[in-house]
Amino acid sequence: MRPLKDLLFGVSLRAVSGQTAIPVGGICFDSREAGNGDVFVAIRGTISDGHRFIGQAIASGAMAIICEELPDTLEDGITYVEVADAQEALAIMASNFYNKPSRNLKLVGVTGTNGKTTVCSLLYQLFQKAGYKVGLISTIRIMVDKQSYQTRHTTPDSLTINKYLAKMNEAGVEYCFMEVSSHGLAQKRSLGLEFTGAVFTNLTHDHLDYHGSFANYRDTKKLLFDGLHKQAFALVNTDDKNGLVMLQNTAAKKYTYALKTYADYRAQIMEQQLDGQLLKIEDQEVWTKLIGEFNAYNILAIYATARLLGLEKLEILKGISSLQTVDGRFQYFISKQRITAIVDYAHTPDALKNVLVTISALRTGNENVITVVGCGGDRDKSKRPVMGHIATELSNTAIFTSDNPRTESAEGIIRDMEAGVEPQHTKKVLSIVDREQAIRTACKLARPDDIILVAGKGHETYQEIMGERRDFDDFKIVKGILDSQSSEKV
Repeated sequence: MRPLKDLLFGVSLRAVSGQTAIPVGGICFDSREAGNGDVFVAIRGTISDGHRFIGQAIASGAMAIICEELPDTLEDGITYVEVADAQEALAIMASNFYNKPSRNLKLVGVTGTNGKTTVCSLLYQLFQKAGYKVGLISTIRIMVDKQSYQTRHTTPDSLTINKYLAKMNEAGVEYCFMEVSSHGLAQKRSLGLEFTGAVFTNLTHDHLDYHGSFANYRDTKKLLFDGLHKQAFALVNTDDKNGLVMLQNTAAKKYTYALKTYADYRAQIMEQQLDGQLLKIEDQEVWTKLIGEFNAYNILAIYATARLLGLEKLEILKGISSLQTVDGRFQYFISKQRITAIVDYAHTPDALKNVLVTISALRTGNENVITVVGCGGDRDKSKRPVMGHIATELSNTAIFTSDNPRTESAEGIIRDMEAGVEPQHTKKVLSIVDREQAIRTACKLARPDDIILVAGKGHETYQEIMGERRDFDDFKIVKGILDSQSSEKV
């Protein structure tokens, strides 16, 4: 139990009605989760307004209400606190409730359109191999040392973040690597956290449905760097022109990395094969199992971050050589028929292009590339024709299918993708709404040495259609079909 007044420390208050010395058992922003002695924070969301559920929270036992607008009727015995920004208040209160857990470890935030999950997950691997207790907050999972927890958002809500950071404190975790999404920054989920450093990977077309413009999207990412203290480090990719923008006005120590331009940390790709690539980082060669230029950037970001956190150069390079690929990120296998299947989370135009360009670089010239790809529903529609164009331009056959249609018509999403296909590529396109049938068709079309790319869902193990989730794992499905075909032909 904590006094409400302690939780409100640092929150911008407009008005208070009632006692702030009352003990608080917990914080919630979902009235259905309110319990006796809790404080309920009324958040104005994109779908619903928490102010409508204040009465329900009180009926469930909430003793204090944090809101941006006081109700017309104030109930006796309830403390009401009016704040300028409820999302900001929630983040600060969550940090206070859990005793500012980010201060008790070295927290590094990673932001950018692509690469966040890979960079965070591989940093987690690297520091574990170096003998440290490590935490991870990512799209795929939350890790508290070796204990795994599931998550549904790239950047969880501020209560969840602080809850697990507190668990990390209890477990003796020394470093934590956290994905910081533009949605999370816009909704102030990471406010109140003290970052030891921040990493910027790149910025490409995504989430414009939410942010309205590319400039707004970029400036939202920049908030992570604007909030760094002067002892922290800011590490950015300067091959992306937005990298230097991130460094503007930051109080942190500034560092850069790049493959193509001058930077504090540089790397070269010396050799690429399907099972890995040879990189030269600061005049030292290292073999990594992760392939493609996009992964060379990821590895260099990992190397630079580890150096800035104090690891020795040779220790880092040794760790990099043994890093395993991240689930759903260029995850591949070769069937008995010599068909290569690759599953990748590529769900933006740039990510899809990067994967297909990497595949093209590995081809000897005789293989066909068959790409299965869809676009998510209720998300940025403007990228759909662009992805349709890229898939057909860089593949021999493109099969357009459903991804997570959510509440949209899968057929309508596919039509949006088809709109980007140039006339000379229309014969390359097959449109199959059912994703499993689309993958099965790709497997039947493939011949020995051909390459199948299943893009868009990566690590996800579900498909969301009209509000319902059903089990769906791209990797398991494509592997099962190809294994079955191999058995039939033995």
